[in-house]
Amino acid sequence: MTSTNHRFRQGVNLAMNTLFVCCAILVVSPLGFVLFHLVSEGARSINLDFFIHLPKPPGQSGGGMGNAIAGTFELLALASLVGIPVGVLGGIFLAEYGGERMNGWVRFWADVLNGVPSIVWGMVAYSLVVLPMKSYSAYAGGLALGFIMIPLVLRTTEEVLVLVPRSYREAALALGLARWRMIVRIVLPTAMRGIITGIMLAMGRIAGETAPLLFTALGNDFWSRHLAEPIAALPLQIFAYAISPYDDWHRQAWAGALVLVLLILALSIGVRLLSRDKSRRA
Repeated sequence: MTSTNHRFRQGVNLAMNTLFVCCAILVVSPLGFVLFHLVSEGARSINLDFFIHLPKPPGQSGGGMGNAIAGTFELLALASLVGIPVGVLGGIFLAEYGGERMNGWVRFWADVLNGVPSIVWGMVAYSLVVLPMKSYSAYAGGLALGFIMIPLVLRTTEEVLVLVPRSYREAALALGLARWRMIVRIVLPTAMRGIITGIMLAMGRIAGETAPLLFTALGNDFWSRHLAEPIAALPLQIFAYAISPYDDWHRQAWAGALVLVLLILALSIGVRLLSRDKSRRA
């Protein structure tokens, strides 16, 4: 009887393991197909010209997305200037200063903001920046992306700071350090790797956003010399090329999508490396 039950349990375990493996394959297969198709279509149009040249006029073959690649990095930098300070300071407040009731409300609204469609943030930035300036600009695009970053960075920062052992804080206060100095010298350095990980995840989240940039940055076909002017970005250029009737633009849209995915992949790999190093030290 015992031997029969043991074989039955082994059979059930094998069946469940097989089922889980099949489910995992079903989940990963569409992603693998998309990545394979993206690489096969986009790699053919990636060359040096693609990274350094401007787009060609409609109907002409060649050109590149150099201005869009540079514009993407500019928008990420502007978004970081908005999202990182506000998000990190908000996370510090929740972890170190806020009361239980207030923290609950702040967390609730941060989670709500995380679920707001990105196009709504584009409309907000359009009302705050584009209409008063009477012009689309990199400032408006960076502000819209920064709004998306804030709740992500805030919640990540809070969670990482909470993980810092309380004994660190108590030891610093016992030595006579002021509370703000204890946070700056002890808590933040201890949690810095996790905070940077959260920031990189947030940047990966906003790097591919298109909808808010349609209301704010608008895009152009030239190098942007001033942040107060419309600016190109990879998601905008991919969108414009993908809906065009030209085959060469379609090929470049695939190449732009591949570059954008590689950028997000690089950020994700950086996050994994930081997390792995942190776990090893622990």
